Amino acid sequence: MRRFVYCKVVLTTSLVWVLVDVFLLLYFSECNKCDDRKDRSLLPALRAVISRSHEGPGEMGKAVNIPKDSQEKMKELFKINQFNLMASDMIALNRSLPDVRLDGCKTKLYPDELPNTSIVIVFHNEAWSTLLRTVHSVIQRSPRQLLVEIVLVDDASERDFLKRKLENYVRTLELPVRILRMEQRSGLIRARLRGAAATKGQVITFLDAHCECTVGWLEPLLARIKEDRSAVVCPIIDVISDETFEYMAGSDMTYGGFNWKLNFRWYPVPQREMDRRKGDRTLPVKFGSAAEPAKSSTKTTGAWPKSGWMISKTSSISYHQIRNVETNQCVDNMGRKENEKVGFFNCHGMGGNQVFSYTADKEIRTDDLCLDVSRLNGPVIMLKCHHMKGNQMFEYDAERLTLLHVNSNPDCNRSRAQQWLLRNMTLSV
Repeated sequence: MRRFVYCKVVLTTSLVWVLVDVFLLLYFSECNKCDDRKDRSLLPALRAVISRSHEGPGEMGKAVNIPKDSQEKMKELFKINQFNLMASDMIALNRSLPDVRLDGCKTKLYPDELPNTSIVIVFHNEAWSTLLRTVHSVIQRSPRQLLVEIVLVDDASERDFLKRKLENYVRTLELPVRILRMEQRSGLIRARLRGAAATKGQVITFLDAHCECTVGWLEPLLARIKEDRSAVVCPIIDVISDETFEYMAGSDMTYGGFNWKLNFRWYPVPQREMDRRKGDRTLPVKFGSAAEPAKSSTKTTGAWPKSGWMISKTSSISYHQIRNVETNQCVDNMGRKENEKVGFFNCHGMGGNQVFSYTADKEIRTDDLCLDVSRLNGPVIMLKCHHMKGNQMFEYDAERLTLLHVNSNPDCNRSRAQQWLLRNMTLSV
């Protein structure tokens, strides 16, 4: 009997030491940028242990696949926000994500005294799970001493859970989170400016309401601003699938820029920039859009939106949106590429992926891609504009509000489902 008790004590002690070893390993791997003087809190390690013990849906950025018997309900929920809401709601608000940084980025050291920041997030009728997953990812993966607050700007949302319920929830978080309410729908830029004016941090960081920050996202941005307070910086933007919520790493060999129509696009890093960096991919690319302006001592700031738009006068018609009369949704390129299908999304009036041009050749263009239909029943995909009409020719009747694909020659009726409004049109002579 005494021998049995002795064995139990030995096994229990061994198990405890194994757990301590695992905890310490995770601690030091999570805190590879910490030094002995400061910021060696056990909190990052504790978060790492908790996140890595999760095996639920979407953990480590894995795809969530909905069972066949739930597909119809999934499709209905998809219409609410134009992404797989069922999958999103299955995923934890603090789900784990892989660390996909280059090895050189993981071991890079940053100055001790970085400027602090206020995070501004604008939302309108955002889903509960995506909005709060954004908030949790900021808190979970940012050094606490660098975060002053999160400012949520509600651009006149109508959903009840984004009112009192949201206010009560954010009070429970470990970081100050304030909610500002716009009195009427004002659009992304006005809402961002309202949030920026209310911030207290030295730097303003603008984030979308449906993104997730990964480990090490903040320090390099603030380090560049410490080097040059006039710098406006933007991180690599990875991809979260709208269908499965799978996390997919973006390429560090691209940069954000504007084409001649001032449409924001991603372009490959040119060789001259690689030569300037001498092959060191941990150095910043000096191109792209602005996402993080430094505040001046007078509390003023200049912000360049992530997507800026100017509708120029072409030889025919230019407009911002193509809106379906029945669904009130707009044609949206969804950020997709050539040979992919065009989509629909709630009309937001903020340009971006909902800007199309109707040209003299009767093409519907988004940047250098045109809507193209090669079969009678579709689908409608985006292909390089060839200026030969054919599959890319659409007739718009401003009186009947019909948008007819000429080659398909369908028998369009006058139902609201087949009526389209082209907003902000400019006709030239």
